[in-house]
Amino acid sequence: MRFLCISDVHGDLDALAAVLATAERRSFQKLLVAGDIVFPGAHPLETWRRLASAGAVLVQGVSDKALALLDPDELTPSSPHEEKMLERMIAVREELGELILERLKKLPTTARFPLEDGGELLLVHGSPADPAEAITHDMDDDEVNALLGDDPADVIVCGMSHVPFDRMVGGVRIVNVGSVGEAPGAGPRVAHATWIESTPGGVTVEPITVPLETPARRAS
Repeated sequence: MRFLCISDVHGDLDALAAVLATAERRSFQKLLVAGDIVFPGAHPLETWRRLASAGAVLVQGVSDKALALLDPDELTPSSPHEEKMLERMIAVREELGELILERLKKLPTTARFPLEDGGELLLVHGSPADPAEAITHDMDDDEVNALLGDDPADVIVCGMSHVPFDRMVGGVRIVNVGSVGEAPGAGPRVAHATWIESTPGGVTVEPITVPLETPARRAS
C-alpha cells in the first residue's frame, strides 16, 4: 500500500493542488493529512472540499481545534499581528460555516493504519504523547522519546514543525512530512509531501519537494 502523506496545508489551495498534481503521476491508496488544514490561507472552504473529494484521512491540528472551539468574541488581541489573525479567524469561520466547523471540532487527534510487515503507522499532528506538541528535527533522542511516550506504533507520521525529516529513535521511525502551505525558507516557495510505501518486506519513505509558482511567474 502506498500512502501520500502531507500536513499543514493552512488553506493554501494552490500549494495543495500542486502537490496533488505531482502525486497523480503515481498511484496511491490513501491520502493522509496530519492537521492544520484550512487556517489562515486564502481558500479554506475550497481546500476542505478538495481534500474531502480526494477521500483524505484527516487528523486535527492546533489551528483546526482553535478555529472550531474558540469564540472570537472572547478573544482580545495584544498586538497588530494577533489582531490580523483574529480578523482572519472570523472570516474563515464565516466562510466554512457551522457544519464544517463542527466537523473540524470532531476530527480525531490520531489515526492508525496496519502495515503489511505487521507493524503500525500512527498519523498525528504533533506527537503521540501530545498532539499539540511538535517533534522537531533538532531534538535529541531523549526529547523525542519523551514525546513518543509508550505508543506502540512503529512509524509516526507527523507535521506541525513545518520542517521535514525522517529518523529512527528507539526502533520507532518518525517521519515529519513538513508543510504544504507554509514550508519555511528564503528561496523560491515550495510545498512538502512524503510517499510512504508499505510492503511485506518493510516500509520505504520518499520525501518530495514541489516547486510553487510565484505570483510574478503566474502573471507573466
